[in-house]
Amino acid sequence: MRLVFDIALTHVRARLRHTGVAVAGVATGVGFSVMMAALMQGSQDDFIRQLVNALPHISVTDERRSPPRQPAEEIFAAAQIHGLTPEARRRGIKNPLAIMAAVEAWVPGGVAPSVKVQAILRYASRDVGTSIIGIDPRREPNVSELVHQMRVGTLSALYRATNAIILGDRLAEKIGARVGANITVQTSEGANVNAQVVGLFHAGVRSIDEGTAYVLVRTGQILARQTGLVNELRMRVDDPLAARQVAERVERETGYKSVSWQEAHEDLLSTFVIRNVIMYTIVGAILLVASFGTYNIISTITHEKARDIAIMKSLGLPERTVRSIFVIEAALIGLAGGLAGFALGYLLCVALGSVEFKSPFMDANRIPLAYSAWHYLIAMAVALTSSVAAGFMPARKAARVHPVDIIRGAS
Repeated sequence: MRLVFDIALTHVRARLRHTGVAVAGVATGVGFSVMMAALMQGSQDDFIRQLVNALPHISVTDERRSPPRQPAEEIFAAAQIHGLTPEARRRGIKNPLAIMAAVEAWVPGGVAPSVKVQAILRYASRDVGTSIIGIDPRREPNVSELVHQMRVGTLSALYRATNAIILGDRLAEKIGARVGANITVQTSEGANVNAQVVGLFHAGVRSIDEGTAYVLVRTGQILARQTGLVNELRMRVDDPLAARQVAERVERETGYKSVSWQEAHEDLLSTFVIRNVIMYTIVGAILLVASFGTYNIISTITHEKARDIAIMKSLGLPERTVRSIFVIEAALIGLAGGLAGFALGYLLCVALGSVEFKSPFMDANRIPLAYSAWHYLIAMAVALTSSVAAGFMPARKAARVHPVDIIRGAS
């Protein structure tokens, strides 16, 4: 085996110029594939992180996915009852404190009550529809990043004024309100209160910053005209990826509709699957193009070393050994190109990550990149596979030629 490796290494060294071109081609493919993988994975992770941080991981509402079964349905299998509703149904989650205590006993995270109401904000002759969320400032840091998203004021400022309200910065800009301004909040239930702006927040998601405001739970209950109302439980788990499983268990135990952040944004997450397929297709195409350079180099070497092949076969080397020589040559080129591509890919990522830019549509001033060992391992695996595959065909052809035909000049 050492003899085979020495012969392969000698062939590669004999034509350093051609070998260098093949190595450069593989290195370019690996480097740019690593850069593209880091760019697309980084942007995807950053987008998901914004979604996860902008909202609680799980929202439990007072809705039910399916109506409760009636006694007749329990007794008679053929009975089906649809559209049955009581004359007066009290909104909200029943016994919210008991449910919170039961959930907190096993959920690895935090739970907080809230009241969600749709309302119209009026200020300076401007009316804007918004979603008002009544929160408990003491519990809210356990379920959301609102405390870190505050741009002006703090969550505790909700206690310092009557009917205090915190607006999204884009919402405040839309109606022209500032901290200290008094605005009118009116709901479809007929509630009409004067609220004082005590803070501004920025979540980084335009729909939230333009259409969400926070008040105290008791203020939300006043707007909903229902004392003691809690129509949503906001939850945050230690592992965001386990939110779907936790939400399913909460829904089974409580009977209330429980929506994880994955379910709430499953349409966006499904697009990432297509996006990843496109990314790996492009990366594979880049490495495939680079493998053609390896194919040309190995073909040239086998053509120029035809007499060497004849001598080796006349000395008794079997076709498998001769074929292995050229396959090893291709693998050496792929390995050298992959290692050089590692350095090139890392330098490209560093250079791309150091570029600063300003955009009114983005909060970050640098391109998000994901540095992962998997990107390098996958690129190396594809580079070696494509290089060996590119060298196998000319190696197979060279090994099948009869040595007498080569010596006579037939080839």
